[in-house]
Amino acid sequence: MPDVTKTATAVEDAVATPSVDAPAPAAKQEKARSLWGDAWVDLRRNPYFIVSSALIVLLLLISAWPTLFTSASPTAGDLVHHFLSKPELGKVGSAEWLGYDGQGRSVYSRLIHGTRASVTVGIAVTAIVTIVGGITGMIAGYFGGWVDTIISRITDIFFGIPFLLGAMVVLQSFTDRTVLVVVFALAFLGWTQITRVMRGAVITVKQADYVHAAKALGAGTTRILFKHILPNAMAPVIVVSTIALGGYISAEATLSFLGLGLAAPTVSWGVDISAGVAQIRVAPHVLLWPSIMLSLTVLAFIMLGEAVRNALDPKLR
Repeated sequence: MPDVTKTATAVEDAVATPSVDAPAPAAKQEKARSLWGDAWVDLRRNPYFIVSSALIVLLLLISAWPTLFTSASPTAGDLVHHFLSKPELGKVGSAEWLGYDGQGRSVYSRLIHGTRASVTVGIAVTAIVTIVGGITGMIAGYFGGWVDTIISRITDIFFGIPFLLGAMVVLQSFTDRTVLVVVFALAFLGWTQITRVMRGAVITVKQADYVHAAKALGAGTTRILFKHILPNAMAPVIVVSTIALGGYISAEATLSFLGLGLAAPTVSWGVDISAGVAQIRVAPHVLLWPSIMLSLTVLAFIMLGEAVRNALDPKLR
């Protein structure tokens, strides 16, 4: 009769001690990244993304808390401080750092406080047109047929209206042109581009196998749209929206420069640029600084949009 104790011990030793010839366990495979994961890796290595993001974060801080950067009032004028007096460039951050305008107001203070109006208009218009254009484009691209025809024809009508000219006509209907009114006028005409981009993306995505599989499994229309189609069609919309944001800020400044956008007592770069034209020969700094600030802001958002486009477009990698 065999010894049961010795047999059990031998089996345990064999299990506990791996064979020398046994292959080593395979190395843990790296987890595959999604499109958004690859895009984030590319963005972190892109110097344009880093520089533009830093500028945008600074602009957002200035917009939210302007008093952290200056204590001078942007509307209080003192004619003792004449606009012909040279800026005190050595007094960084002071009221007289960048000089004064024609009404004795600090150019630096108005530069800081004007950031809120310009950035608010750009972000608000971009948010509205992205939501409205994204929904209409998604509906047109997914359902097709007569729904697509109606939405496409309405989009063509609005798309055929010159953007700035149409905004000027809309703003002429209002006597009090506040930030909200300017946002409405720009969003009223700016949603068509997002609609077209989203429609084309949805038409491409809805032909994918995972969408057909979701339909075969009985998924509802709402679930298919927001769970499967929207996340995979948002990449081109995000790129277009980011680049367009800088354009909306520039459009607000253009309308304000023409006297059809924001008006006093609202502090805006466009208002200051318009007022600085009268002193361009004798005091160019009144016009120069808000123009530089506007250009840097628009450039920052355009650079961010280009960086995002390069990261999300597989053809550019």
